[in-house]
Amino acid sequence: MTQHDAEHTDPTPLRIAMVVFPRLTQLDFTAPFEVFARVPDAQVAVVSETAEPVVSDTGLAILPTHTFETAGAADVLFVPGGPGQIAQMTNDAMLGYLRRTAADAAWVTSVCTGSLLLAAAGLLEGHRATCHWLSIDQLSLFGVEPQSSRVVVDRNRITGAGITSGIDFALAVVAKLRGEELAKRLTLQLEYDPEPPFRTGHPRVADAALVEAARRKSAPMLEERRRQSLAAAARLGLSAGG
Repeated sequence: MTQHDAEHTDPTPLRIAMVVFPRLTQLDFTAPFEVFARVPDAQVAVVSETAEPVVSDTGLAILPTHTFETAGAADVLFVPGGPGQIAQMTNDAMLGYLRRTAADAAWVTSVCTGSLLLAAAGLLEGHRATCHWLSIDQLSLFGVEPQSSRVVVDRNRITGAGITSGIDFALAVVAKLRGEELAKRLTLQLEYDPEPPFRTGHPRVADAALVEAARRKSAPMLEERRRQSLAAAARLGLSAGG
């Protein structure tokens, strides 16, 4: 018996399904994974369409443990984001898996543009949610109320903002599922005590010129994402206005 096992009093395993896909942003996935994998009695499945290694947008290879067909039920469904999310917005295999798994999951969650994937599957309509600041406006195409917060909890939907919010998000999930005491211990164990060298991590604190430069650099990708969001919303029978 591990120390984690000894500390945990709930004998019911916590089944967490973490979806991966080509060109995801690995920190969207790996930051929450690092937290979830330390939860006593957590069973973390890394789920992909196939069993082949998944390569992130920066070249890190991730090996799935399950496919959509073999993953089984989950208590927590998690979806990351990244440039590869764009292609997944109209991938019937992905959307079907998300819908099937969410139907029985206690919690449906995401980080970054993973919330757009949940929305494309029709899983966030009528909910409040967040996303990366560059794409948060696209949530409204799916009948979702965008909320510019680090972590948003609306009923059993928990969404995290851009990339680095994954740790904040995962700790919030742990607090909901296993209590604040464990979440606090994990925060200490991971030495999560951020002191960013530059206060430019969000438009509300960054210089306007820097924000505009970031928007210009991302413009082609954002336009492609919007086209796919519109196509995904149309498939759900939603108008461009949400």
